[in-house]
Amino acid sequence: MASIAPQEPDPAGGAPVPDTGETPTEPQHPPLPGRTRLGGLWVVLTAGAVVLVLLLVFILQNDQHVQIHLYGAHWNAPLGVALLMAAALGVLLVVVPGAGRIIQLRRAARNLHQDRERLLDQVPQEPQTPQTQTSQTPQTPQTPQTPQTSQGPQPSQVPLPQAPRPPQPEVGTPEAPAPREQ
Repeated sequence: MASIAPQEPDPAGGAPVPDTGETPTEPQHPPLPGRTRLGGLWVVLTAGAVVLVLLLVFILQNDQHVQIHLYGAHWNAPLGVALLMAAALGVLLVVVPGAGRIIQLRRAARNLHQDRERLLDQVPQEPQTPQTQTSQTPQTPQTPQTPQTSQGPQPSQVPLPQAPRPPQPEVGTPEAPAPREQ
């Protein structure tokens, strides 16, 4: 007696679809676009607008006038403004030394780069000799050399010494295995 395969209902609401034994796969969707600079700018501007609204509310709620004394200067200002000014001065105390350190690191990196270029200029250039072709290595087409734009050789263009290869025994000698018969 032949058994009838169970039928699954059509997801679109139509007639049942016969079961083929395969698991249904989800439809392939195109990949989502990646993040862009404009999208990042939009996020930063939105966050900045939220912070500005919060600061405005803070200033409006703290409108009592206080007397401020700073290094011999005296004035009156709303409490919210005085607190924000203190926060801004605190940020400057962090930013100024950080900017100085960044400038130091950039100068050091520039000096290292200049020293590296100077040392590469001092490396003697060896004339490139044509390599002899052997029957064991396949011949590859040579690309023409383009003129260098810098003064010295690039590290990837300096020829490396090659170790000599040991001699290969000939086929049929006692040192080498005989070729297999096919």
